[in-house]
Amino acid sequence: MDNMPVITCVGEVLWDALPGGIFLGGAPLNVCLNLNRLGAEARMVSRVGMDRLGREAIDRIDKGGLSTGYIQKDESHETGFVKVELNSEGDPEYDIVRPAAWDFIDLEQNQVSELLDASWAVVYGTLAHRQNPSLRGLLDLSCLKVLDMNLRAPHFEKDRVLELVEGSDILKMNEEELNLLKNWYSLSGNMEKAVRELGARCKSQTVCITRGGEGSALLHKNNWFEHKGYPTTVTDAVGAGDAFLAALLYGISIERKQDELLPLANAAGAFVASRSGANPEYAIADLESLVQGETSLQ
Repeated sequence: MDNMPVITCVGEVLWDALPGGIFLGGAPLNVCLNLNRLGAEARMVSRVGMDRLGREAIDRIDKGGLSTGYIQKDESHETGFVKVELNSEGDPEYDIVRPAAWDFIDLEQNQVSELLDASWAVVYGTLAHRQNPSLRGLLDLSCLKVLDMNLRAPHFEKDRVLELVEGSDILKMNEEELNLLKNWYSLSGNMEKAVRELGARCKSQTVCITRGGEGSALLHKNNWFEHKGYPTTVTDAVGAGDAFLAALLYGISIERKQDELLPLANAAGAFVASRSGANPEYAIADLESLVQGETSLQ
């Protein structure tokens, strides 16, 4: 598709050590790889170490079809690494090594500032802000600012999270994170009421809540949508939320009908959850087939 808007993802590139092996990941990278898979003009800004894992990450990202020109090399810090344990429901629990090369992303290196100025949207999470104050510059951009809450204790602070939430144009979180914000902002009522109040307070045009096997909900341009998701035999849920966000942004970027956004996003999340690792291969045709009821993930 010609003249696709550029979507830039900023944040961690790391390796997830899962029971089944070591997989390349990091939420922003997962989102970027999925955007690229869907046909978007996706760019990744990150930082890796000058070590074997860093070289392997660069090689795999390149083979995945993404430009590595905006991924910086760090001579002092190692490439990110996370130990991931899956609980009885297949949901991941994380032990994130600190510090890592991605904690030192420099928005002035590798023509990153020019890329950000030319982007339609910039995607980032809370994790990359854990000790990098320079990333506050992302809040000053004129493009759409997309925040993936992605809270991982103890790697966040309340004041910083609220600053990021209130600076976002598109906000994505899970139910647990919504409940935390409801407490911090003293929001009441059912999910729709709380999300509408949150969107109004933060001036966010889009707020999305993922609900695992129960689907998702979306407030978009003052319209409320819910979708129950697709029955799925979960292999592991690592990266499912990232695939969901990528498909949602892709749908918004191509001006897909509002009531078609959640079905596509849920299809992406369900497909990834049904496979091992955060970045299984698929095509948008696979998602459309699931949306249309032509295939099943059970």
